[in-house]
Order: sequence, then C-alpha cells, then structure tokens
Amino acid sequence: MVKLPHVLFPLAGLLTAGPAWPADDLGRWHAGPYSYSDEMGGFTIRGISGSGTLDDPVVLIQELYSASPVTLMIRAEKPIRAGDYSGNFAHGIIYIRLETLNSSGLPWLEFEFELQEIHGQPSSFGDGLSFDQRRTDSANIFSDSYAEFSRDYEPYDRLVFSKGYTDPLATVAFEFLITDFTPRWEFFLIQDPTVPFS
Repeated sequence: MVKLPHVLFPLAGLLTAGPAWPADDLGRWHAGPYSYSDEMGGFTIRGISGSGTLDDPVVLIQELYSASPVTLMIRAEKPIRAGDYSGNFAHGIIYIRLETLNSSGLPWLEFEFELQEIHGQPSSFGDGLSFDQRRTDSANIFSDSYAEFSRDYEPYDRLVFSKGYTDPLATVAFEFLITDFTPRWEFFLIQDPTVPFS
C-alpha cells in the first residue's frame, strides 16, 4: 500500500467549473483524441472536459447506480500514433480525473479500477496498457476520499484505493494516468466499488 499525496493535478478542480461537452449521436463523450462511453450500463456520464494532458486532464463526471462493477469504454477517435502529442493523434497517454457520485445507496469502503484491452480478459504486463506501470511512486495517483492505493500488474492491471469511504450521495474524485504504449482503437476501464458485507 502507498499513501497518497494531497494534490495531483493542480488545475483539475478548476476544470470542473469549465465547459462540459455533450455526448455525440452515438452516446460518446469526446475529450482530446479519445471518446468515453457508458453504453455498457450501470452508470451515467454527466459531463466531460479537458484534453488528457497533465496540465489539462480529462475530467469525467459520472454517477454510479449500483455497487456492481461498471465498464467505461474508451475509444481512439483520431488516428493512432504513439508518442505524437500534437493533438492530431491518439497517442496512448491519458491523464484523467473521475468525479463520481455514489447513487448506489451503499457506502463504498474501497474502489478498484481495472484496465482491459479485450473486455472480460485480464490485461497482461506485456500488452503496454497500464496505470503507468513504468513508475513505482504515487506521482500520478490521487483520491480525495481514500488515503492509500495499491497496484497489481499480473495477472491484472488493477489500481485499488483504500483506507477511506464514500457515503451514499457523496462524490469522490480519483486521478490517475493511463498509459498504452502499443495504442489500440478501444479499451475498457472496469470500475468496482467495495461495499460492507451484510
């Protein structure tokens, strides 16, 4: 477990007050060279802004309705070219802040994220998709409601926030960096809150 810093993306709090772009006709929300979709159900995206850089992270506002896992679909909407940060290509680097309203009716004791290149299949260490697996420190990971995090790279790419809670109807923020060094046209972010056992 690693303790989290107090601030990660210094401008992210200001960005939430900025303009949020509506979804397109396919229900995809565009930010930078990628789009984000709640089409697999269980939650609703309420707004999005930013381009996905460190200084201008994607800020995605969402509402989760249950304590079951939900899947955020992320698609490249521009041609793929790894390492090209001109804004004209999907390059495999996304700084993201998720502002998440707990509408499940239950408190969340922990919160887990998992990246998958193919839905339903674990993402291996060698596929290039991860929560910035090249770094071992916490420079790109933050939550305003959880004090610690842990990462797993095999057999899954997982990021787990712990030592905190999110009450029903409260909003929690998560910030992290997604890296895909062999960029794909689409991948999946599984979001899984942990609730108390009855």
